[in-house]
Amino acid sequence: MGRSRRADARPFHVMSTVASKTYVANANDREREWVLLDANGKTLGRLATQIADLLRGKRKPRYTPHVDTGDFVVVINAEKIAVTGKKRTDKRYYRHSGYPGGLRSRSFEEMIARRPEEVLRLAVKGMMPRNRLARKQITKLKIYAGPEHPHEAQKPRALESES
Repeated sequence: MGRSRRADARPFHVMSTVASKTYVANANDREREWVLLDANGKTLGRLATQIADLLRGKRKPRYTPHVDTGDFVVVINAEKIAVTGKKRTDKRYYRHSGYPGGLRSRSFEEMIARRPEEVLRLAVKGMMPRNRLARKQITKLKIYAGPEHPHEAQKPRALESES
C-alpha cells in the first residue's frame, strides 16, 4: 500500500514555473556616496560596525555580497573615540615580525597617543570578511585624527551615528 495521492496533484519535487529574477548589482549601476562620520565620543565597536556596513553597502537595497556596492567613508576626530570599561588600559594590540621573539604589543592608550587612525582601522578590518573584496573595500575608508580632512571636493554628507 502506498500513500494515496490526488490525481491532479503535482509531484512535490517539480519547481514552480513562475520565473522570479534575483537582482544582482554590477559595476555599471552602483551609486557610491561619500559619507562623513564624527567619531567624537562614539564607542569604538559600535562605530566600527556601522562603518563596516557602509563600506560593504549592506544598508542599500541593491546590496550584493560579491560586488562592491559600498560607499566611501570619511571619519574625523578619531583621537576622541571612546571605549567602555577598563579597555583604555587593558586592551592590547599585538603584532609579530615573523622572527623568533618578535611579538610586540601596545595598549589602547599607547595606540591612541601614537596612531589614533590605526585603532579604528583595525576595528573595522576585524569586522570585514577575510577576502579580496573586503581588502578592496577597506581602501574606501579615510580616517583622520583631527577635525580637518581633504575630501571637501567630494561633498561628503554628514551621517549621524546611531551609537
